[in-house]
Amino acid sequence: PTTVISWQSPVGGHQTLKVYDVLGNEVATLVDEYREAGRYKVEFNVAQVTRPEISSGLYLYKLTIGNFSAIRKMMLIK
Repeated sequence: PTTVISWQSPVGGHQTLKVYDVLGNEVATLVDEYREAGRYKVEFNVAQVTRPEISSGLYLYKLTIGNFSAIRKMMLIK
């Protein structure tokens, strides 16, 4: 299964996008770099995750840009 996570950054800065399970364990880091202001899309492909125990269920992703951070939910259905 795959999904696309998109966001818009009004300012440039170091950006991170991480996926967590409901217990708070980090599942994947999708972005960890400096990016200019703009619109971005990143594909989260479960097949590329190195943790074999990833299963269907609720996951959280956290986007951090400088001092700003946002957390959103997503449902993984295999």
